[in-house]
Amino acid sequence: MSFSVIAVDGGSPPRSGTIEISVVILDANDNAPIFTKERYIGQVLENMPEGSVVLTVLATDQDAGVNGDISYQLSQAVGQSDSAFVIDPKTGEIKLTKPLDYEAAATHELSVRARDGGGLSAICKVLVEVVDVNDNAPELVVSSFSSPLPENTVPGTVVALFSVRDRDSGANGKISCALEDQLLFSLRPAYKNYYELVTVSALDREETAQYVLSVTAADAGSPPLTTTQTFTVDVSDVNDNAPVFNQTSYTMYVRENNVPTVFVGAVSAADADVGLNAKVTYSLAPAQAAERPRCSCISVNSENGHVFVLRPLDYEHLRQTEVTVVASDAGSPPLRANVTVRLVVLDENDNAPLVLYPGQESGAASSELVPVSAEAGYLITKVVAVDADSGQNSWLSYHLLRATEPGLFTVAVQSGEVRLRRPVTDRDSVKQKLVVLVRDNGQPPLSATAALSALLLKDFSDVRLPHSSAATEEQDGSLTTYLIISLVFVSLLFLISAAVFVARKVCRRKELQAGHVLYGADNLQSGLADAAAAGTLPRAYCYEISLTTGSGNSEFKFLKPILPSLPPQHCATGQGPEEGQDFPCVPVSTEDMAPDNPGTLSARQFNALSFD
Repeated sequence: MSFSVIAVDGGSPPRSGTIEISVVILDANDNAPIFTKERYIGQVLENMPEGSVVLTVLATDQDAGVNGDISYQLSQAVGQSDSAFVIDPKTGEIKLTKPLDYEAAATHELSVRARDGGGLSAICKVLVEVVDVNDNAPELVVSSFSSPLPENTVPGTVVALFSVRDRDSGANGKISCALEDQLLFSLRPAYKNYYELVTVSALDREETAQYVLSVTAADAGSPPLTTTQTFTVDVSDVNDNAPVFNQTSYTMYVRENNVPTVFVGAVSAADADVGLNAKVTYSLAPAQAAERPRCSCISVNSENGHVFVLRPLDYEHLRQTEVTVVASDAGSPPLRANVTVRLVVLDENDNAPLVLYPGQESGAASSELVPVSAEAGYLITKVVAVDADSGQNSWLSYHLLRATEPGLFTVAVQSGEVRLRRPVTDRDSVKQKLVVLVRDNGQPPLSATAALSALLLKDFSDVRLPHSSAATEEQDGSLTTYLIISLVFVSLLFLISAAVFVARKVCRRKELQAGHVLYGADNLQSGLADAAAAGTLPRAYCYEISLTTGSGNSEFKFLKPILPSLPPQHCATGQGPEEGQDFPCVPVSTEDMAPDNPGTLSARQFNALSFD
């Protein structure tokens, strides 16, 4: 403040003086700072960057000078450290030192102190509200999950149970779940924030063996955040599919006269299941009671379905047969399927033609009568034959193999008709014999022959003559056969007798060579005496007998004749085994002399004598 002081003297004129006085009032720090608000409330987005101003506090001080200078500072709340805020000491601006997280703290309460230069201060409260933003995606927590599922699972079966949550608030924390593109599964709420993944229809492993399910949880923020959880559901197999043959029926072929256990084909069945449910085995179905027994010649391999013919077949007895093959899987219970297998036997050329006419029995065949006046083309007879084979194997052709007069006859190739090729002449024999060859068309061809005869007659009344001649020829043939048999028998008998005789001679010779003397001096004397007394020796001769133990034959040496009327005498000059021994005189007829030496007996003649 200022005022003027005037001083006036007492003079006349009076004089005065004026002085301006200024009064300066010195301030005392008698006023504390005062905030404009007792409580400041500010809002900040949780995604605000560092350094962002949250709000500004303001305090005034009525003092002047230093006492009126105010500075600001934050007072840390109890239990808080590393504050996310900072205040400008001059301006009072509160800023962020780091981003805020609504999910960590939705509000922050601060104390701001305003202090003047004199040391007086004031405090105000600052409440910072963190505004939530949609910065958290939903979370999905699986509580249970079942996989694999049997394909016969009933609808409504719970596959998975899970819960969802979102840390945001408000619309940002509201969650909805959805299942993508599935008709066999669905989601249904369980309780609170739990959901169930369930089946809504039957499953089929053969159609789809695995399902990949995607569950998406989305919040209501802007923009919305989502989370996707994948469930892989495997479908386990049940035996719900029977084996299926790749054909509705099978036809297989085998040639007759096949080798045993020949492979003729295979059946094949597939099962849409897996594992043991898909393991297929094959077997032959037993014949039903009303059906005829099935052919036991067919067998099927249980593992691969190969079909075999166990024994040789004959087309003429069995042309085709059918069996039922059963395919069974290894499931529980097993499922089956049937298929008909038809086995066709193919013909082989294994049957030669059979001639039916004319008959080819062992008896004499009847002769065809042909008049000598017959013209060319005259039908004599027809050869009839059949073939048990079929197709071209049974096509028969007829050919003239040989004939008495080949140029007289002709045979139709297809029909087997035997006709005259030319007229009969006088030079042709009355009895004609023909052999017709019947051949089939197989590969290689088989054939048979038919023998027939034809009689060329002027008059059919002469038919008996050729027939009687034929009978005579047949009788002559039988007699010749008997004579040949008798001759062979007699020859055999002669050979046997000769062999026995030679054998006996050989045996006796071996005995003599071994040193066995069958006759000695005493035996010889007594034997000759008995022979002379019996009169078997008509004339008497004296013989010198020389015997050695190793000699192979015995000989008499003629000495001199002895009169038949004389009794037996001794010969003093004989030489025997011992010096001076006499030998008896043996009467022998001249017919018994050896032909080459009249005075010597042969070994045969000597052996013929009986000395017993």
